[in-house]
Amino acid sequence: MTTGRKILAGTLLAGTLDILSAVVYTLLAGKEPVNMLKGIAAAALGTDPKGGAGLALAGLAIHFAIMAVMVAVFVTAANRIAALRTHWLLAGIAYGIGLWGVMNLMVLPAKFGYHPFHALGLAEQLFSHIALVGIPIAWIARR
Repeated sequence: MTTGRKILAGTLLAGTLDILSAVVYTLLAGKEPVNMLKGIAAAALGTDPKGGAGLALAGLAIHFAIMAVMVAVFVTAANRIAALRTHWLLAGIAYGIGLWGVMNLMVLPAKFGYHPFHALGLAEQLFSHIALVGIPIAWIARR
């Protein structure tokens, strides 16, 4: 599988799993998934999150664009470092934890000032970043 195909496959797989988990967690919180998607776009674009369906679609596109970067970084590294392919499961777990750290300890605090933690939210985020993002990316990259 070529590098480009790995990046595309990883983006589609991990991006879909991750956004589906966000939809489930949003529904469990009693909120509307369309508003979650609008929130992604509003945060990235600095716009009012009360926009229409176009803003929700922009949020979905931004989500997949960010995921493509995450996948490209890992695939590029795995193409150069055999251990990431050989020990893909451990590498995927570590990458998922690393992605969680970047998002929750750097990006969100920089954008919103701070990011509060609570046990259930932390467990949900770590599960999603490890099982639905890091491991699938590493699985695709190992091929």
